[in-house]
Amino acid sequence: MDGTPRSGAGGGPPPRPAGPAGRSRLADYLELTKPGITLLIVAVGIGGYFLAATTPIRLVPLAELVLCGGLASGGAAALNHYFDRDLDLTMRRTRDRPLPEGRLSPVRHALPLGLGLSALGLGGAYLLLNPLTAFAIFLGGATYVGVYTIWLKRRSSWNIVVGGFAGSAPALAGSAAAVGHITPGADALALLLFLWTPPHFWSLALRLRPEYRAAGLPMLPDMDDPAYSGRIVVLSAALLVPAALLVAWTGAVGIVAGAVLGALGLLFVAVAAPLAREVTPVRALRSFVFSGIYLLAVLAVLVVHGLLAHPEVVVFR
Repeated sequence: MDGTPRSGAGGGPPPRPAGPAGRSRLADYLELTKPGITLLIVAVGIGGYFLAATTPIRLVPLAELVLCGGLASGGAAALNHYFDRDLDLTMRRTRDRPLPEGRLSPVRHALPLGLGLSALGLGGAYLLLNPLTAFAIFLGGATYVGVYTIWLKRRSSWNIVVGGFAGSAPALAGSAAAVGHITPGADALALLLFLWTPPHFWSLALRLRPEYRAAGLPMLPDMDDPAYSGRIVVLSAALLVPAALLVAWTGAVGIVAGAVLGALGLLFVAVAAPLAREVTPVRALRSFVFSGIYLLAVLAVLVVHGLLAHPEVVVFR
């Protein structure tokens, strides 16, 4: 732990019996699982599954991957809420979350929810799928909670770079669920996701630079030199083009799909390019939003390619 005082039960405001008007306790629990991020993690797992799948594509293992990966991701998110509750209180973007506002108790609600969902996801993946899938899911959660949230986030400006592996692990889990091992294509996709994480979060950090500085969060690029930071975001986005071509080079996708993936990378570079000239909140927000669109488009290409390459779909085997 970093020694920073943490809020919540055992160090923060007591939970209030009710949240904002019209908001239910269930909605607060759901917010702890970061549903947007969890859905994205699940989508990455699906992309990895279709990238590695052979004929016929089996729906039951895919559904089990979605269930177990979603549970584990939601659990890791709740643990992130628990450990970051004091930090969330300092930033306008996060101060209205259930723990900083005291709507839920960190110890009584967030901690057991995070541990319980993580255990269900990992145990389910081990029993329903295979140990390798469970191990890949575990690596993702351990990186996000242990390495990124607890160890690096407040200590090192390399936090996002190293923590980016958490977003890569679901691609490996998807491959393991589909064929029982990690394919070269899944490795290449994991690399693409690892390289995608920095420009995605750095764009957000540039958009919210005053908040990150006020919270004392170290972040690459240098938040005190936005011109340099903008150029680094563009350069990091450009790395996605060869990473996409590497996915095609492994033979996991055909020439057409590979060309589309490369074109999506070039489009990301074009959207981020104005940051190399001048960093403004609008330009940073545009880069951040498009980075999400880019990733969803990449995953959609992989799913469509998988369905076209392996049109036979069965429920079981």
